[in-house]
Amino acid sequence: MAKAKAKAKPKSKSKAKPKAKSAKASAIDNALALARQNDAQMVDFKFVDLPGTWQHFTMPIADLEPDLFEDGLGFDGSSIRGWQEINESDMLVVPDPTTAVMDPFTQAPTLSLVCSVEDPITRLPYARDPRGVAQRAQAYLLHTQLADTAFFGPEAEFFIFDNIRFDQQAHLGFYEIDSVEGRWNSGSADGPNLGYKPDYKGGYFPVPPTDSLQDIRTEMVQTMLDCGIDTEIHHHEVGTAGQGEIDIRFCPLLICGDRMMLYKYIVKNVARRHGKTATFMPKPLFEDNGTGMHTHQSLWQGDTPLFAGSGYAGLSQMALHYIGGLLHHAPALLAFTNPTTNSYKRLVPGYEAPVNLAYSQRNRSASVRIPMYSPSPKSKRVEFRCPDPSCNIYLALSAMLMAGLDGIERQLDPGEPLDKNLYDLSAEERAGVPQTAGSLEASLDHLEQDRDFLLQGDVFSDDLIDAWIDYKRTEEVDALRLRPHPYEFALYYDV
Repeated sequence: MAKAKAKAKPKSKSKAKPKAKSAKASAIDNALALARQNDAQMVDFKFVDLPGTWQHFTMPIADLEPDLFEDGLGFDGSSIRGWQEINESDMLVVPDPTTAVMDPFTQAPTLSLVCSVEDPITRLPYARDPRGVAQRAQAYLLHTQLADTAFFGPEAEFFIFDNIRFDQQAHLGFYEIDSVEGRWNSGSADGPNLGYKPDYKGGYFPVPPTDSLQDIRTEMVQTMLDCGIDTEIHHHEVGTAGQGEIDIRFCPLLICGDRMMLYKYIVKNVARRHGKTATFMPKPLFEDNGTGMHTHQSLWQGDTPLFAGSGYAGLSQMALHYIGGLLHHAPALLAFTNPTTNSYKRLVPGYEAPVNLAYSQRNRSASVRIPMYSPSPKSKRVEFRCPDPSCNIYLALSAMLMAGLDGIERQLDPGEPLDKNLYDLSAEERAGVPQTAGSLEASLDHLEQDRDFLLQGDVFSDDLIDAWIDYKRTEEVDALRLRPHPYEFALYYDV
């Protein structure tokens, strides 16, 4: 007897899997969720001008729609230093949702977003947007296939003063700095004087009460941590009158630029909250150490550190060629890493400043140092010691990367290391060691002649470089040259 066929089960309709959200869509969701969780009332859009200072505008959070992260917001680019002419002034800021944090200083809860800048007609990145340069530098690194990530770890220094006064007019020019920590106040008769004033060039690592700013720096660090900036150590620096340093953990180029902008914002605003004023000016005090931003850097492929090897100081051949690129292009590079007239008052012998274009392990008198703290390959990096925090961080980091990559691609030889105190070289020995330029004007001249390495991959453009040189010459070099200096009266008044 034949068995009856079992009825076939109806085929169940397969449910279509929901499409995975893109990384940007997820970041937008996270940014909006952060605003809701903190009951944000306003949203602040920050972007950086050509010299390297944050600009911003703010609107009610109710107007922040997901589409805005694509469509952007319009503004007048002709009003921003170094940017568009008035006949082509319309620009767009496009917020990056991955940069969302709650602003730690606004009275009304405010979501903060860092933006890139685009042309509203072509929707192409604006060539003079410094953050866009950093984005293109990262893309160019991938294009070279030399590495997939460039890590940077800046060590920015700063001064925290109690008061600053300055003015410049046709008939006068002066500045006056004061600090309860200033050595010049050790003999002050105004009010109680409790001593503990760090000496000139004698402020490195003292404990309180000599380090009177321990708690303020700790508050800065706590604020940075709350905003997602991974910090390392903080301490009093060499200078008297409140010089300090807070180190941040290494991170990829664009993230590093964003974090350093937020870092400076936090340092200045925490100081202001305590009735003090913070400055990243490279050389505010005569006869004391200046303010630098030694910058550690390394290349990685996935989890593999590419600077570790069996060569000098445990470096790979790639790392040595990277150093060769930094040293070869340093005269032009300094136009971005040391971009103010004041920068070159720091780059002088005798104040721990790296004026010699050489490299060495451990030796801090060389402009490129190979730290030897750890034998781990993951710790292998190079430290370019010339930069200072007056730079536009996006342009400075991008220029350093481009110089290093050019060194690798052209296999530039860094020469022999100099493992001696370069400040103690004889005149004959010194003659063989190239020096940093003595002025911003000289560095700009070098940049004008040596720029091809920056133009690779359209990372920098001739338009940006020309605008940078023109702005710096007109607004800073020439402007300073035209004005009498107070010390000239001491030298020449009675001629």
